[in-house]
Amino acid sequence: MADIVDKKTRSRMMSGIKGKNTKPELLIRKALFAKGFRYKLHDKKLPGKPDLVFPKYKAVISIQGCFWHGHNCHLFKWPTTNEDFWKTKINRNKVVDERNRTELLNGGWRILEVWECALKGSKKLDFDNLLNLIISWLKTGTTQFSVISGEGQPG
Repeated sequence: MADIVDKKTRSRMMSGIKGKNTKPELLIRKALFAKGFRYKLHDKKLPGKPDLVFPKYKAVISIQGCFWHGHNCHLFKWPTTNEDFWKTKINRNKVVDERNRTELLNGGWRILEVWECALKGSKKLDFDNLLNLIISWLKTGTTQFSVISGEGQPG
């Protein structure tokens, strides 16, 4: 299917999409702050500049957009225009994500990835349950790497 807007308009629209301080990030971090958690934002000293860094818990949380990081969920669909560009870009993002994950784990950090589909779409989780999963993982989590998605199962 061809794009419904011209190339210049599409470029302007795509360049307006933010890479940090996104709506899902703000939602989670404000809720955690209200619960008394304190964190650093986008710490440049850590690989991948994780969205939230909790030095006290030696933990980081990344809130991943399903499209930009190629999540295998109902929110992700490969674009049908400019396919080579998007495949290269999204696959590169996946490689960078994996490299950052490995470096953080090797540095002794625990990682929680919260996918956009946990907050949006037909399979989104109840926000209070999602927040409880995150808090539980922060306080008692023993797993080095955990994921919360629209499927709702940390693991």
